[in-house]
Amino acid sequence: MCSHQPACPTAESPDHHAAVIVSAHPEQGWSLLCNGTIVFDDTGELLPDGRAVSPHRPVGATLVAA
Repeated sequence: MCSHQPACPTAESPDHHAAVIVSAHPEQGWSLLCNGTIVFDDTGELLPDGRAVSPHRPVGATLVAA
């Protein structure tokens, strides 16, 4: 899928989040990377082969209003 030089990491690479965003939909909470991975605002992912990756936010991370 990627035509960038150097090529973006594949969906199987440990650094696959470094791929370029080709379609962003912040109003819906997701973006498509050029390696075919869909990343969600909650840190979950949908990989090109159909596997889902559960959200992996840091445990105990909360926002506190000032």
